[in-house]
Amino acid sequence: MSTDDFYRASESKTSGPGYDKVAYDDGATAAFKAPHDEVYPEERKPAREPHEWHFGADLALFVLRVTLGALILAHGLQKVFGLMGGPGIGGFAEFLGTQGFQQTTLLAWVTGGTELGAGALLILGLFTPAAAAGVLGVMANAIWIKVEPQEFVGAVELEVLYAAAAFALLFAGAGKISLDRNTPWFRRAPAFGFIFLLIAAGLSVVTLVVLR
Repeated sequence: MSTDDFYRASESKTSGPGYDKVAYDDGATAAFKAPHDEVYPEERKPAREPHEWHFGADLALFVLRVTLGALILAHGLQKVFGLMGGPGIGGFAEFLGTQGFQQTTLLAWVTGGTELGAGALLILGLFTPAAAAGVLGVMANAIWIKVEPQEFVGAVELEVLYAAAAFALLFAGAGKISLDRNTPWFRRAPAFGFIFLLIAAGLSVVTLVVLR
């Protein structure tokens, strides 16, 4: 037998009907999947909602939001209506004058109105980024004019706590126990938080530079 006849005989044996090429193929078999197949079929992957209920986190955000909102609302009632021993618009405007501000009556209305609106919105969990940014802006100005470097925590620990709570809500969102739960700013809280943080910072700087 010549060399050519030998190779032709070998090919006929390996290509006949009894030869199983599965072990050398890269396609799928009954027992094994091809290397490029997914390890887990799509229908077996666990489904997860993008904003599923988390009882502990959502309850904590609810308590934080309502507490901060109620306290800020009370400050607004003091400034605007003089309730709970507050100064009212006239008294608060006079205080702003002693701190070097101009247009004190207008600024008193803006500050008191911001506290009233932001406090109510935080309690409801509605437009939370705007409400939290409003609180943060008011607290930033309050800290700036009241801070006493020689005192413990600058004697502004209450304002710092308010600001920290507002900052947390600004970036964490209102939680699912709120009216914001189906809004774009609820689904993208960090992005909207950053936008409103810039707005609050800008308005605070304008207030301190232009009106003081």
